[in-house]
Formats: sequence, structure tokens, C-alpha cells
Amino acid sequence: MLAERRVELRFHVTSRDARTHTNLSAVRSDGTGLWLAGDETATVEYLTLHEGRYDDQRTYALADFVDLPAGPDDEADIEGLARADGWLWAIGSHSLKRKRVRRDHPVGKSLRRLGSLVREENRYVLLRLPLVGSRPVRADGSRTAAILSGRGRNLADLMADDPYLAPFLKIPGKDNGLDVEGIAVLGERVFVGLRGPVLRGWAVLLEIRPESDPRRPERLVLAPIDGEPYRMHFLNLGGLGIRDLCPHQGDLMILAGPTMDLDGPVRLLRWSPGATPSVEHDPRLVMDLPHGDGDDHAEGMSMLDDEHLLVVYDSPAAWRLTPEGGVLADVVRLT
Repeated sequence: MLAERRVELRFHVTSRDARTHTNLSAVRSDGTGLWLAGDETATVEYLTLHEGRYDDQRTYALADFVDLPAGPDDEADIEGLARADGWLWAIGSHSLKRKRVRRDHPVGKSLRRLGSLVREENRYVLLRLPLVGSRPVRADGSRTAAILSGRGRNLADLMADDPYLAPFLKIPGKDNGLDVEGIAVLGERVFVGLRGPVLRGWAVLLEIRPESDPRRPERLVLAPIDGEPYRMHFLNLGGLGIRDLCPHQGDLMILAGPTMDLDGPVRLLRWSPGATPSVEHDPRLVMDLPHGDGDDHAEGMSMLDDEHLLVVYDSPAAWRLTPEGGVLADVVRLT
């Protein structure tokens, strides 16, 4: 796949200092601009299309709209964004974290870090924010910002008795444990993609029905589907996990890539969800996407129009960084 063109996403100095522009994890277009999130903050960003690039950044702290379980300062590891019917959705990874080992760490410290697992509660969130134009608000008439979170209530804890997913809840995301990456809305249906676990080569996609808690409108609850909190779909992605989702003409576009922390194939596929749980052997391959060696990991995508897809990268290659503090995203034409 060759990009038809590249477009600059330009960030202000605060976001550059926070490395948001090099840790992009989610993107969604709204026609006049882009919603973006990085996985090192508890914010969402909005860039406006201006003279062929996206800039004029606005930053919105999630804690200004909802009560985050670990407070306003801990990162939320937002891995998916969706926009539909005047709402902005954001979802955290819902994953445990194993501490990173660096080259300059002595052996003892490396071993301790490899053995340390961390649960950060702000990662276990699903948010729905009302939009007024291209601005999120806490309330707009009867519409209220709301969150699904908290011990025993978040999406991961609702999997505690799941025969497929429960065994992976105590495994870090980058070790093929539970790791949410991607959310998409199709009408009344909300789909959540899992980077992990991958089960004998099968990726997992969840369908949920979030709705406002009638007693506490600032909270979300999951309406039952088939008597359960979610419906499961299994897709044969050849051993790859789901790295992002976006809707297109009634279908779901699926960005697939490695579930582990490594370079590997990255593919764009199309799938039409049915009205019942699915075991899909052959989602349609649209194209292969490039990946780097230790960099250029495709992490987010959004349709710009019916024919063009925007792709953003985590750990972008050095040539993608611009002198003005921006980063280059790819625009590809669907074939």
C-alpha cells in the first residue's frame, strides 16, 4: 500500500512535551477536523483542518466532564474514539501493565520490573460525551456526560465469569491479556475491538449497548444483549488482534496487527456484523498496510470520506516528524 498523500497533524508544545504526537492511539474525523487521543494522558485533542493540515489544537481533560476513578491526573490510556449522533465516545485499554525494562537498567532492577504488574483504574473506563458542534460539554439539555467505570462495574470486571476471556484478565495486555483497542458505533450498536486475547488465531470483538443509568445519569450501564452484558464475535484475522475499528457504509473497517509488543503484519479488513453472535472465517481483506522496524505502528484510523482513510501511527518514524511540531499521517484510497 502506498499513501495517496500525507497530511500534517500539528500539536502545541504542551502536547509535544507530553509526547502525545508520538503516542497517538485513536483518531476520528468529524468533517471539519479530527478527534485524537494519545495513550499517555487523560485528555482528548481536537485539531481543525486549515490550509491542508490539521492544527489549532484544543485539549479537553476527561476529568472536566466525568469523575475518573483514579482522579484527574492518572493517564487513561485511551485506545479508541467514536463519534455518532452528536456524541463522542472514548474507551480505555482495560489492561494490566507490565513495567518496561530499559537497556540502562541493571539486571536486578530489570527482573523486578518484569515481575511487577500494575492495575491503573483510569484505564478501565468507557465515556460518552455530548458534543455541541465540535466541543464536548458536561451537559446539553437532557444529554449528560457519562462514564462506565469502577470495580465490579467496568467492562473488564463484567468478564469475570466469561469462559473465553476470564482467564486473560490477570495477564498484561502486551502479553496477550485483555487489551481493548478500538470502538465504533453503527446505529444503536456499539462495537469494541480487542487487541488481545487472540484465541488460537481468532480475534475477539464485543458488541455492547451502553445507556444512561436512570438513577444516576452521569453513569453508564450496559443493557443486556441475549441476557448477557455483551455479545461476542470471533473473527479469523490470521493470528492478529484488532488495533482499531471504524464504520463505513454499514460495515466495520478493522485495523489488524500483532497483539504482542513487536513489529509484524498490519492489515485493513472489512466485516459486516450480523444480528447474532458470529464466528467469521473470512472477513474481507482490503489491503496490507506498511509497518516499520521498531517504529511506525499503525494505531488509529478514520474515514475522511467514502473513499479515503486516514491512518495515524504510534512511535512514528523520524521522517514523519515535522519542524513545526507536527507528525505526518497517511491518507490511503480504498480499492
